[in-house]
Amino acid sequence: MIRAYKFLMRPTVGQTIALGEMLRDHCSLYNGALQERRDAYRHVSKTSIKYGMQSAQLKEIRAFDPERQGRWSFSSQQATLRRLDKAFAAFFRRVKSGETPGYPRFRGVNWFDTVDFPKDGDGCRWDATPHDPVTRVRFQGVGHVKVNQHRPVAGKVKTVSVKREGRKWFVVLTAEQDRPEPLPATGSVVGIDLGIANFLADSNGEFIPNPRHGRTAAAKLEAAQQALSRFPRMRRDKRTGNHRRAVEKVATLHGKVRRQRLDHAHKTALTLVREHDFIAHEDLKIRNMVKAPAPKPDPDRPDGFLPNGAAAKAGLNKSINDAGWGVFLTILTSKAESAGREVIAVDARNTSRQCPECGHTAKENRPTQEKFSCQSCGHTAHADMVGATNVLRAGLVRREANPA
Repeated sequence: MIRAYKFLMRPTVGQTIALGEMLRDHCSLYNGALQERRDAYRHVSKTSIKYGMQSAQLKEIRAFDPERQGRWSFSSQQATLRRLDKAFAAFFRRVKSGETPGYPRFRGVNWFDTVDFPKDGDGCRWDATPHDPVTRVRFQGVGHVKVNQHRPVAGKVKTVSVKREGRKWFVVLTAEQDRPEPLPATGSVVGIDLGIANFLADSNGEFIPNPRHGRTAAAKLEAAQQALSRFPRMRRDKRTGNHRRAVEKVATLHGKVRRQRLDHAHKTALTLVREHDFIAHEDLKIRNMVKAPAPKPDPDRPDGFLPNGAAAKAGLNKSINDAGWGVFLTILTSKAESAGREVIAVDARNTSRQCPECGHTAKENRPTQEKFSCQSCGHTAHADMVGATNVLRAGLVRREANPA
C-alpha cells in the first residue's frame, strides 16, 4: 500500500529564494506548454499536441535557457508537463460526459505551489545525509534542506514533492509499505449519518457536535478580507508591503481553519476505526449538494427572475463546506484500510424518512430537522439516529450480497 507523509522544511534564506525560483520556472514551463497547445489547435488546423511531443522538446528548452530551465531536474519538468496533460485529459472527459468543461487555465506564480519529483534519487534525495542527526532532503539546484521530521517514514520512498503554503515550505513523500497488521476485532458494527446540526450521529445513539470552524473564524476572516479589498488591483511590481501583509493575513486564517477541520476529521475517523469492525455511511454526492439553484425567469418580465431560494441555499452550501464531509470520508476510508476495517457506502435516499420499525417511508415522517415521527406506527426518535440505523441496515445487506 502507498502512504503519504508531509514534513515541514527549514530552508535557509538562500534556499528559500532558490525554491521560489524553482516554482517560478516550472510555472513558466507549464504556461508555455499550455500556450503551445492553444496555438497549435487554433492556428495549425486544430492540431493536438500530446505530452510525448512536448517532453521531447525539453532537451532543447534546457539548452536554450540554461539559467532558468537547465538548472532544474529533468524528471521534475516532465512531471510538470504530465500535470498539464492530465488537466487536458480531465477537460476532454468532462466534455464527453456533458459536465462543465473548464478549459485548463494559465497559472500565476502565486497559484503554482507544487513541484513533483517522480522518483526518489532522480533530481532529489530523501534523507540525503543519513549519518547527520538532522534529517535533510536534497533538491537539484537548491541543496540540502533541513526537514522537521516529526515521525519515522516506513517503507521505500517512491516520490517526493515540494509544496509551498504561505511562507512555509513542506516536503511530501509517498512510500510503499507492506500492509500493516489489522487491529484486533471488536465485534462492533455501526452506521453513521452526517449532518449540519451534529457533525455525526451513529446507530448506537452517539452524537458528535459540529465544531463549525469556518463560522467561528468568520468575523476575523471578514475583517481580513475587507482590509485586503481596500487595495486596488495592481501589477505585481507595484504591490506594497501592506498589500502583501493583508494577503498573508487572509491566507493564514484560511490555513488555520483548514488545519482545524483536518484535525477534527482525523480524530473522529480514528475513534470510529478503533471501536468498530464495520462502518456504513451514506454515499453523498457533495458536489451536487452544493450546487446553486438554477435561475427562474419571470414570464411577465423579460429581464426579471422569480425567487429561487438562492440566498437560503447559499447558507446551506456554506455550512456543508464548513463541515468538511468529503475530507472526513476520505480520511475514514484510508484509516479503515490501514486498520483492516470494512467501510461501505450506501444509497442516501430516504434514510431519514423510512421508519426503522415498520418500514413506512414518507416525507411527513420527518416534520422537523431533528424529529422523526412515523405516520404509520407512531414510532418517534431523533431523525439523525433513524438515518444512521437505516444506513447500517443497508450496509449490512450490501455486505452480505457482496462478500469479500
